[in-house]
Amino acid sequence: MTTQDTLERLYALVISRRDADPEVSYVAKRFAQGTAKIAQKVGEEAVETVIAALQKDNKEIINESADFLFHWLMLLVDAGITLPEVISELERREGISGLDEKAARKLLKKEG
Repeated sequence: MTTQDTLERLYALVISRRDADPEVSYVAKRFAQGTAKIAQKVGEEAVETVIAALQKDNKEIINESADFLFHWLMLLVDAGITLPEVISELERREGISGLDEKAARKLLKKEG
């Protein structure tokens, strides 16, 4: 089983639970609260991951990273973005210098 398989299963789980009863489903509860709450949770989990990293607490980095990824998947579903779209973008960037890729995005924003 690959990392992508795991993410795809979790993505499908989020989709299957988004319209469930918010009283019994954490995912449905977050979707009922709306995009702002989902985005807030992504931010919270990202910050908690950073704090764990600064504390050099590998166990917490793992736990918070898992929380972050799960909430990130909810954000994707909420935005109507598929996991293959994100994977495709990562693949497009593969082999391109991070500095070059960032400069190209800035140029596109100026032109757009």
